[in-house]
Amino acid sequence: MTPNWLIDRFQTLERDPGNLRGDHDLNPGMGILEDLTPAAVLVPLIERDTLLTTLFTQRTSHLQHHAGQISFPGGHADPEDTSAEDTALRETEEEVGLHRRHIRVIGRLDPYITRTGFSVVPVVGLVAPPFDISPDPHEVEDVFEVPLNFLMDPANHQRHKREVNGTRRDFYAMPYRDRFIWGATAGMIKNLYDVLVGDGPDPDFRRDFQGAGRTP
Repeated sequence: MTPNWLIDRFQTLERDPGNLRGDHDLNPGMGILEDLTPAAVLVPLIERDTLLTTLFTQRTSHLQHHAGQISFPGGHADPEDTSAEDTALRETEEEVGLHRRHIRVIGRLDPYITRTGFSVVPVVGLVAPPFDISPDPHEVEDVFEVPLNFLMDPANHQRHKREVNGTRRDFYAMPYRDRFIWGATAGMIKNLYDVLVGDGPDPDFRRDFQGAGRTP
């Protein structure tokens, strides 16, 4: 899986514009809220020398939404944003100081609907080092990277459950070392897996690629 392969994959991807992913994937009785708040995140794929990695943020503990959780950089759309891509790139600059000149947007994933009322467009971008990181201390506690092949191995996709207001909710989780990636972020990673690996490459590719991600 190379940057050029990823570009070709998204260029040939046939998407249903009406398809919505989200917390309801594992909780079909939950339904989808109306009056959703538009938002976007960047799924940053870093072109390191020997492999592709994925950049994440850990949010600070005092934020109103998803405090302390691991996320992709992003947030709600502002009126001056011209597109989901513009929202994702602006928020990435604001949150982690990663300037858009280092990012090549290569595609989108299906919108992800959260139970908290957001419609999030995951924007996939290739990031070319070297680049500077300057996290906003109000929003971001830490920034880290995870090998993409680890995230694309279904052996690392766990399914958990918890009670929310007395109702059981199932969710994906992808623990990596001492990091617990879960909830909407893990759901978007599962969406990326479905696009890149799940129903795309041939079986030999899936076997070799997934095997490369077995060791964190």
